Amino acid sequence: MIIIRTFLFFLVIMATTKIALMEEQTYIIHMDKTKITDSDHQQYYQAVIDSITKLSSQEEEEENKTPTPQLLYIYETAISGFAAKLSTNQLKSLNQVDGFLFATPDELLSLHTTHTPQFLGLQNGKGLWSASNSASDVIVGLVDTGIWPEHVSFQDSGMSQVPSRWKGTCEEGTRFSFSNCNKKLIGARAFVQGYEAIVGRVNETVDYRSPRDSNGHGTHTASTAAGNFVNQASLFGLAKGSASGMKYTARIAAYKACWTLGCANSDVMAAIESAVADGVDILSLSLGGVSKPYYKDNIAIASFGAIQHGVSVSCSAGNSGPSRSSVSNAAPWIMTVAASYSDRSFPTAVKLGDGQIFEGSSLYSGKKTKQLPLVYNRTAGSQGAEYCFEGSLVKKLVKGKIVVCEGGIYSRTGVGEKVKKAGGAGMLLLNSEDEGEELLADAHILPATSLGASAAKAIRKYVGSAKKPSALIVFQGTVYGNTAPVMAALSSRGPNSAGPDVIKPDVTAPGVDILAAWPPNISPSMLESDNRSVLFNIISGTSMSCPHVSGLASLLKSVHRDWSPAAIKSALMTTAYTLNNKGAPIADIGSTSTSKSATPFAFGSGHVDPENAADPGLVYDITAEDYLFYLCSLSYNSSQIALFSSGVNFTCPKNAVLQPGDLNYPSFSVLFSKDARNMSVTYKRTVKNVGKIPSTYAVQVKEPTGVSVTVEPRSLGFKKMGEKLSYKVSFVALGGPTLTNSSFGTLTWVSGKYRVGSPIAVTWL
Repeated sequence: MIIIRTFLFFLVIMATTKIALMEEQTYIIHMDKTKITDSDHQQYYQAVIDSITKLSSQEEEEENKTPTPQLLYIYETAISGFAAKLSTNQLKSLNQVDGFLFATPDELLSLHTTHTPQFLGLQNGKGLWSASNSASDVIVGLVDTGIWPEHVSFQDSGMSQVPSRWKGTCEEGTRFSFSNCNKKLIGARAFVQGYEAIVGRVNETVDYRSPRDSNGHGTHTASTAAGNFVNQASLFGLAKGSASGMKYTARIAAYKACWTLGCANSDVMAAIESAVADGVDILSLSLGGVSKPYYKDNIAIASFGAIQHGVSVSCSAGNSGPSRSSVSNAAPWIMTVAASYSDRSFPTAVKLGDGQIFEGSSLYSGKKTKQLPLVYNRTAGSQGAEYCFEGSLVKKLVKGKIVVCEGGIYSRTGVGEKVKKAGGAGMLLLNSEDEGEELLADAHILPATSLGASAAKAIRKYVGSAKKPSALIVFQGTVYGNTAPVMAALSSRGPNSAGPDVIKPDVTAPGVDILAAWPPNISPSMLESDNRSVLFNIISGTSMSCPHVSGLASLLKSVHRDWSPAAIKSALMTTAYTLNNKGAPIADIGSTSTSKSATPFAFGSGHVDPENAADPGLVYDITAEDYLFYLCSLSYNSSQIALFSSGVNFTCPKNAVLQPGDLNYPSFSVLFSKDARNMSVTYKRTVKNVGKIPSTYAVQVKEPTGVSVTVEPRSLGFKKMGEKLSYKVSFVALGGPTLTNSSFGTLTWVSGKYRVGSPIAVTWL
């Protein structure tokens, strides 16, 4: 009997293995461009497909043969390779194809979801805006959920003809025609083949199979980066004023690669490919996945191809903060953007029956509530009622009352919808301890407000002890002049797990409660029960901070056409500031330290300052070859390096001493072992003069705790524009690690008005 069972077990295993080998999955296949023998890439890759089909079929029984793979995309600009649906056998057969480098399974990535130009110091008719206005040929490409082309933010009145170098087009599809483009929105494409290979055909009752936006995210980010001026913009009268993108005269090209359930990596790669081939100057991606080695990160690989074509790439850092090492899109050639608060807020006041008052945040635009009974459903409802789960609220206990709900599980507006459905008259949404004091404003469909963890604790205690608990919610509109910037807790943090020798994120920019364009057929709460129509919406995330920096990069590109992506990035980083508008260090809502001060692992080099970035004095430039040497220093093998070298026969030098810290980056990340005593490392940097001549820069150093820093030479004298000078920095570990295993400092070159700053982060491993 045991023998029979064992035999049957092996039959099951064999059958399962056969099924697994036959099952198909979409893969992104990277190929060595130098090995491609046919100028017709379509024909070449079809030959590769035929070859692996023949090789794999030799291992498959006739009745179990998998169909011939269908090419989904061919990549030949930013990366080299193709996307196709393959069986396991077909994937194995690729190893026998000359030129095959690496294959990654396709996956769904996530989106990292007016007053800010003024907060950033941009003024109409003055400074950088004035200097860049005459240059309207800068093109910003956004890979996102598409765009609502009729929105007033994308009108083209007064704009010149589309630049002759533009090679893109407006693809037609569901509710999108060629005529939807104009001199502002000059290109729009949709990429869906990878998504449909994973999820199935797009449900056209909830999404448009075209570049048209059915989510709002892409319209919001596009207008943040480069939307035109719109007077009297607001959401229900909140944040009222003139709305515009950072570079409002720039052209926009929308690349839709994100759909109802996410963004297929293969579609994102195809979008980057098209954007580079079409001729964009700046690429903005408010999306991403988890951090991984650069050779496994398709966005890192494709963005490297983009910068080789002179295209600057900005990406959101992610919304997984304040967890340590949560930052994504962390390749050194990408501008990785964190999110912070501006000085504008939408406060509420919650007054309890015993007189206690707490501040919250909400975009509800109605009148204040009356003093109403307060109910906390942990005791008053059924199981899960403390979270206000669907069906958990007892109507007779909540009708006409303000309901206290725990947050952190459902969408915040979605919780309010359930309260309203049960007859509640209002809602207090409480942060968990993990959510801390982060307050994000939402367009609730009933009188409701979010409250921080400390207020939440007091409210729970009050409801549990008062005989007749009650509360009043007052909505205080729009308030300006708050202490800012402040780092958002949601913003993903360093250190950079993919490359700890490079500080990430790079900079921070406004990303909380951002007003920008919105499709009129999508409610501001994104709830089906909400029939409100708006032209502008307020949302938060690093998705919102990223297009701010993309737009600022386009401003710099318009006044410095000869600057490389690395030079633009350097200018934004070295001129960033780390003090708030009250002169104190930028605070971090997500910090657990006593001081609550933000560190470079939260904000990188600091908060962007576009006016100073336009005239930075010095820049740290980096070539594509420099980045390849950096990858060599990470001990990548030749196949992994070939993913980035884009057809160039590059080999790592055998005898050179390479260390990751020598990448000519505008910041310093130093790694020491925990038992290091008197251990030292020395890094080299080269700066290029783009400021005044002649000029002499003197170095100022603020040493990290437990580390000695020596700079040689201590002054740099420039006699010519474009002149390059080098210096070395030595770091010596004086003691053991701090409580957080990290300490921070700064290195700044100073000459007159110029302050070229770089953060120093020391990590004990």
